[in-house]
Amino acid sequence: MSLFRYSILVLAVAGATLAAAALVVPSGTPVLTAVAFGAALATLNTLVAHALVEWSERRSTKVFLGAVLGGMVGRLALMLGAVVVGVLVLDLPRVPLVVSLLGYFALFQMLELRLQHRRHGRAAETR
Repeated sequence: MSLFRYSILVLAVAGATLAAAALVVPSGTPVLTAVAFGAALATLNTLVAHALVEWSERRSTKVFLGAVLGGMVGRLALMLGAVVVGVLVLDLPRVPLVVSLLGYFALFQMLELRLQHRRHGRAAETR
């Protein structure tokens, strides 16, 4: 799936689930802000991860592994920094932030794995 189509899918999922969360969590509360912050971090993380895979897929194995594994370490460091900023600087509630971040991360990870399996599973079957 192209980065553009994947981005639309991810943003649609994030938007729909955040809209549902806004119906449950009172608006204007720090809890809703923390949930949105966690969702935004996970969304950016999955889009960058997919972009790195798309960019490096047709390159050498060394470049692919460098981009994917190096990107993973870099994204992990940036996510940790963003969570620290969210908790210490923005004073967001910790539990809603972490639950949102991990929930969206797991959701997007399942989506990405399913799409990669569909893409590469079909290619392996035709060989």
